[in-house]
Amino acid sequence: MTGIEAIFLGIIQGATEFLPVSSSGHLILAEYFMRLKSASIAFDVTLHMGTLISVLLYFWHDWAGMAGSLIPGRQSGKRDRQLLFLLIIGTLPGAILGYLLEEDASTIFRSPWIVVTTLSGFALVLWLAERMARRSRSLEGLGWKDALAIGMAQALAIVPGVSRSGITMTMALFLGFKRRAAAQFSFLLSCPIIAGAGFYEGLKLWHNGLGTLGMNYLWGFIAAALCGYMVIAFLMRYLTRHTFYIFVYYRLIIALIVALALKLAF
Repeated sequence: MTGIEAIFLGIIQGATEFLPVSSSGHLILAEYFMRLKSASIAFDVTLHMGTLISVLLYFWHDWAGMAGSLIPGRQSGKRDRQLLFLLIIGTLPGAILGYLLEEDASTIFRSPWIVVTTLSGFALVLWLAERMARRSRSLEGLGWKDALAIGMAQALAIVPGVSRSGITMTMALFLGFKRRAAAQFSFLLSCPIIAGAGFYEGLKLWHNGLGTLGMNYLWGFIAAALCGYMVIAFLMRYLTRHTFYIFVYYRLIIALIVALALKLAF
């Protein structure tokens, strides 16, 4: 993989991580059609770490509040402590399933046909949520049962094409949350799971040696971080007035194009 290819994949990651279109699915398709044999699950996680920086920077006020709420004797941080508790609950299902299915995530789940199936299938689920949801609840009304349900949905995102942000926002819509509240909790919930996976893969990468590939990882990381921040800012504004339907149509169109391309390749 060249530095240009790493930057290209970083841009794809940053542009698709926070949109409900599946960043991992797009990365797998790009790697497949570009024949990037050296791309790996470790590189994918490195790009996710770039988007982690995006979330930390954009929502720095929320993270600062949660960190400050841990100071002993502080009385004003009750809501921040509650939010931190809810993020922990929401992270557990994905962390457990990710640990149990690590080998499958790096092998059989990386099939382009699986991506086609999940892109189209979960597009219809998002369409149903947008159509049926009440969209009346704010983030302040989030409870532990809501966080657990959204966390269980996030666990499904180990399969590429599902979309971590897409499935968590979909579940939040089904639970009655407003679009912007659904997006905010989805983005915050991504941080612990990405940080944990990144730390784990980073230890393995360090143990095996970075070599010349390490520089390409860095370029991809920077590209993902910059692009991811811009996409978060865009989506948080977009969802105040618009629906998720455009992402439903996008997923279906991409799935159709890829399916035709795969058919023609045989």
